[in-house]
Amino acid sequence: MTVDEKPPHVRELSKWTTRRWLRLGVTVAMSVLALLGATGAWVLDRTASISDNLVDVKSPALTTSIRLESALLNQETGIRGYGLTGTTDFLEPYRQGLSQQKTYTKNLSDLLQGNAARLRDLKDVEDHIEKWQAQTARPIAASPAGKPSPLATENAAKSKTAFDTVRVAMSDQQDRLRADRASARADLASTMRLRNWIFTAIAAVIVALAVIVSEALRRGITGPLARIGADARTITDGDFGHPITPTGPADLRQLSGEIESMRQRLVRALDFSEEARLRLDAQSADLKRSNAELEQFAYVASHDLQEPLRKVSSFTQLLQRRYGGQLDERADQYIDFAVDGANRMQTLINDLLGFSRVGRVHNTHQSVDLNTVMKRTLTAISVSIEESGAVITRDELPTLIADSTQMGMLWQNLIGNAIKFRHPGETPVVHISAEQDGDFWRFAVTDNGIGIAAEYAEKVFVIFQRLHTKDRYQGSGIGLAMCKKIVEFHGGTIFVDLEHTGGTRIVFTLASKPTEPSESDDSNSETVALQGR
Repeated sequence: MTVDEKPPHVRELSKWTTRRWLRLGVTVAMSVLALLGATGAWVLDRTASISDNLVDVKSPALTTSIRLESALLNQETGIRGYGLTGTTDFLEPYRQGLSQQKTYTKNLSDLLQGNAARLRDLKDVEDHIEKWQAQTARPIAASPAGKPSPLATENAAKSKTAFDTVRVAMSDQQDRLRADRASARADLASTMRLRNWIFTAIAAVIVALAVIVSEALRRGITGPLARIGADARTITDGDFGHPITPTGPADLRQLSGEIESMRQRLVRALDFSEEARLRLDAQSADLKRSNAELEQFAYVASHDLQEPLRKVSSFTQLLQRRYGGQLDERADQYIDFAVDGANRMQTLINDLLGFSRVGRVHNTHQSVDLNTVMKRTLTAISVSIEESGAVITRDELPTLIADSTQMGMLWQNLIGNAIKFRHPGETPVVHISAEQDGDFWRFAVTDNGIGIAAEYAEKVFVIFQRLHTKDRYQGSGIGLAMCKKIVEFHGGTIFVDLEHTGGTRIVFTLASKPTEPSESDDSNSETVALQGR
């Protein structure tokens, strides 16, 4: 049965989110607990009310009635003794009984407030007491002391009958009070049983709610989440074709759908990545073949091209020496052009070969003392230093893990440029500084030369890019490009400090322990280098 074929109420419930189900569950649970709590509170209040009524009213009323009866017996005993003997000592129990009668009657009246039937019983008792006291007790008590009262003997039978009527009324009252107390006790016992059943039911309902909530959470939340997690772990383990099955409330099904969409996008991305990897492998194979061809080209350039180039240079120089001045001026100019072109061609080839060897031929990383490399470099360019009168100063340089030959090429090109690009008639001043910056060392070569304009700050590091004509400044335009390649090969960066004025400052960084580039990186660099021809 599809979603559309399900009954309307089922389709409506399938749209409910976890929050809505939780809200409904909490509402139902709170309503049931509130109802049970109210019932429990009512039965507790009912139990307390019955108990209080039993303790504070029913039992005290019966006790007070018994004490009232005892006070009446004291009155009857005292009156009878006084009437028969005339001794005033017998009036003391009578008077004490009267006082107790008033107290107990008042207490009993207060206890029976709101109970009309028991108040009527009390009124009936009081009426019989008043009748006995009026007919017998008060007249005898008013008789002279010292001799028996004639009323005691004359009205003995009548007095006994009146007092028996009082006792019967008191007995009826006490029987009803006992019945009321027994009824209250039975009501209390019944209410306590009801209380126990209700609290047992509350406990059972709480346990049932806990089980229902736990099962609902398992089926509606934790179960679906566990299934989603299991599917996700299956995908994480590498089975990217495993689908995420929507389950649970609407929001969890939506979450499953989103994860499924993500899985599908991931599968598409992996397929694309695999295709890209295959293309990259093919390109890598082509690149290796191209590198092999470039290696062959480098061999040809360093051997086969050098020999005919030396012949051209030698013979043009021979022509210049032997026939110089013998031909016309134009012929001498042509010979000069040929000699100069051959020399520049030889320089260019040598520089190009040196550029292509960076990171390929010279690739021996070891501990290098840059102070030693600097001394060797200054010795190599001592002729230029002496001819220009250059003043070169430097900071103490560190020891790095690098290629010694490449470090020498780096210093030679940077210092050589600083000396070459100077103002005419001005002594070049060059300073090499070094400072540590975290895992890197920051170096700067600062001179007082002609400087580099901001618009050429990036262009100067591109191979064969020249900012001046060869007539003004000799060179092939490879020097700074080679410096950039060496610095990047050692994990650093190089740039022109545009904030420096009054000359040029080339700043570069070198890692203390650079990561050697991969073969593909070297191949790409060599390909770009040689394609720049």
